[in-house]
Amino acid sequence: MTPVDQHAAEVRERILQATYDCVARWGLSKTTVEDAARQAGLSRATIYRYFPGGRSELVNAVVAWEYARFFGRLYQEVQACDSLEEVMERGLAFAHRSIREHEVLQRILQTEPDMLLPTLTVESTGTQQLIAAVLVPYLMRHELAPGTDVELAADFLARMVLSYIASPGRWDLEDPDQVARLVRAELLAGIVPPGSS
Repeated sequence: MTPVDQHAAEVRERILQATYDCVARWGLSKTTVEDAARQAGLSRATIYRYFPGGRSELVNAVVAWEYARFFGRLYQEVQACDSLEEVMERGLAFAHRSIREHEVLQRILQTEPDMLLPTLTVESTGTQQLIAAVLVPYLMRHELAPGTDVELAADFLARMVLSYIASPGRWDLEDPDQVARLVRAELLAGIVPPGSS
């Protein structure tokens, strides 16, 4: 990366962090480009240079940025796992706990869901692909049921993981025993032969 590119990346990060801080303080709907510029110690013109679409582009970028940071932390949590079961159990528990404890996300979901959910919907496709990509190597090393397609299994598991993170239903994702049962009895049933873990 050239010094110019490095500087641009640093300014962009500064803008995103400043905007996130504003959203944390005032919410999505009340955060303006002017607020972000003031928080970042930059001019409005600089904000528009990096986000020519204005407030809408900036808010979407902040949501995507925080989303990426969350999944970066999730990847760090599971990268040392040895087995498919372990990566799914640790990943589910970590994601559930992180979302529950994310004060800004929880506040926006309660007060401004109509502003956040469309962006999260757009991001979810990329997230599903990211989770599937993480699972593929574990699936390839694991004994699978005859005829199992690794790519399709990874896609299915990614969809199910996202579904349970958002709505765990009868499962208590704070209880490691229940998470383990969920992974083995529901998520991996039909993909992994019984007793192969």
